[in-house]
Order: sequence, then structure tokens, then C-alpha cells
Amino acid sequence: MNSIPLNGWSFAIFKDVKKSPFERFFNIFKELILHTSGDFDEAIDWLRQLDKEYSLSEEDYNVDDFIDELMQKGYITKQFDLIGNNDSTKISSKMEKALRKFALDKIFGKIKKSKTGNHKTNYIGSDTYDSYDFKKYQFGDHIDKILISESLKNMYTRTGNDNLNLIQDDIIVKNSNKSSQMNTVLMIDISHSMILYGEDRITPAKKVAMALAELILTRYPKDTIDILVFGNDAKIISVKELPYLKVGPFHTNTVAGLKLAMDILNNKRGNNKQILMITDGKPSCLKLKDGTYYKNSAGLDPEITNKCYDMAKKAKKLNIPITTFMIASDPYLQQFVKEFTTVNCGKAFYTGIDNLGQMIFEDYENNRIRKF
Repeated sequence: MNSIPLNGWSFAIFKDVKKSPFERFFNIFKELILHTSGDFDEAIDWLRQLDKEYSLSEEDYNVDDFIDELMQKGYITKQFDLIGNNDSTKISSKMEKALRKFALDKIFGKIKKSKTGNHKTNYIGSDTYDSYDFKKYQFGDHIDKILISESLKNMYTRTGNDNLNLIQDDIIVKNSNKSSQMNTVLMIDISHSMILYGEDRITPAKKVAMALAELILTRYPKDTIDILVFGNDAKIISVKELPYLKVGPFHTNTVAGLKLAMDILNNKRGNNKQILMITDGKPSCLKLKDGTYYKNSAGLDPEITNKCYDMAKKAKKLNIPITTFMIASDPYLQQFVKEFTTVNCGKAFYTGIDNLGQMIFEDYENNRIRKF
């Protein structure tokens, strides 16, 4: 395995002889198309560079053959101008779906292999997710609810051998107390700091959003997920828009994001509601009544943070817990998040970009079986 940095990104290149040339190119292409925010031409330029450096092509299969196969399989489409000339190549809705599954498989795979991962994240088969809610065995659970195959899988994963050595932590049962519908709003920070200092933080956030949406669509179809982005302002985006999401020259208007999130959840049925917020920076912006912006990037501005605390209190009154995933290590920012979380009676995780997906998935599935 070789790792190459591209504008602060790192790609792992696997020369897996068990996969077809198309599959090998396709896995790399999916990473590239996410990093380039859906720009097909830029992704192919990077792919050609990688091919030149790492000899990914074979004697009878190169990048041009891969592009032809992408077209044949319906992953890309041609767009034409008014006089019928080829104007550009775009990824298709089929490709957008493939990207969501790609993100879900990567995150689910990491959770499954984690020694400390939640047992409920196990799934059956390689393509479809089990429709049951899983949970760890607890005293009082009926024996007939035990899922034998999943429990044995956990034992084999833990021990690494075929000897029968089942312990309580291995045992998985069917959750007989199915939760009511969970309504989630996922907030993604798109301020400029999400790509500062040579670290791409927005792409992992996009992957998590796509994977979480795909998980809900395939495993929890009664749940809902709404995604919003916040910079100077906040706006709702569709799952379809996620591959193309970019950061902007924005400050961080956390208040606007929280207000929009609560407005969304107030229109949802059921009592199980939550906000998941991914951010790496301090709140630094407010929109004033006259439509202008109050901005301050120097430290923590009490005028801005007090508004954030007010929103946290309001969410608590509405019985909406906020879980903050803070991609930053600055002590003063962590102190702000701690105070914000205390006011809301929510939760906070201080995480890097590598384990962001695992933490959000485990938190989401834990919250589903709670009654807020």
C-alpha cells in the first residue's frame, strides 16, 4: 500500500489482483470524485496522474477504457450545449447512490473491525443490512431473542479462532423494545476553516452525511434525516447535493444553524428528535435584524457565545438534545463546547477526522433506543 498526498489529501492505493481493472480504478475514482466535489474532469486528471506514478493501468485496460466503462454502466452522463456539442461530463444519480453506499461501507467496515465498537453495528451479508434492531444482551432478555450467528461472529472476531468461548459481551439479541421514529438533523460547518492548514475536513463530513443518510434509507426507513450547512447563513441541502458540497469564504454562524435545525424538528412528528453538529471552529458570526452580519474571529465573543447558549437552552426546553462533534483541540474552544453542552444537557465528542464516522454512527444507533 502506498499513500500519496494531494493538496493535503491522502489516498491509499491498493493493487488488489482479485479485483477487475474497473473495480480497482472505481474505488480510487470514488475517493477522487468526493475530494473534487463532483468535478469529473478534475477527478480524471488526478486519476491519470496516479496512473502515471503508480502504473495502475494494465496492458489491455487504461484510464480511457475506464471512462468508457463508466459511461456504459451509467455512472456518468454527457451534457451538451445548445448546438449539440459535448459540453461536459457529469456524474449520474447512479453514481451518487454508489458514493453513498461507498461511504456507508467504509464507515460500517471500520466499526465492525473496531475492538471497542458497538455490537449493534454488525450486519449480515455484504450488500444488504438486517432489518432488525440489534442490541447487546442484558440480564432479563429472553433466550429466544438471541441471534446465534451474530453472537458467534462477535466471538470469532474477538478470539480470532474457532474455539467456543462465548462471553456475555459477544451475545446479540433482537431488540424487542423497538424505538419510535427518530428524527435527526445533521449540521455541517462549511466555514473556511474546514480546509485550513492543509487539512481537508469537509470531505470526511460529507462522507459521514452520505453514509448516515444511506443507513437510514436502507436500515431505518421510518427515521428521518435532514441535512443543513452553516457558514454566514444556514440552509437545508438534499442528500443528492452532498458530493458537490464545498466550503466557502464564510465565518461560523452556529446560531443560524441551530435555529434552522429546531425549525425543521418542530415540524416533525414523534418525540425522538436530535441534532448532530459537526464543526471545527468557534462561533464567529451573527446575522442582525437589519440583514447585516456581526463578525468576530478573534477569540470567543460573548455577544456570539451567549446567543449560542440561548439556543442550547431553547433546544433543551423543546426536548431536543444536541450532540457536538468538535474537530478541534484548542482548549478554549473545548471549554466553550463543554459549557454549551452543559446548558443543553447534550453530549460532546472531541474527535479527529479519522474516527468521526465511527463516533457519529455509534452515537446515532445508541440514541435510537433511548426515549428523549
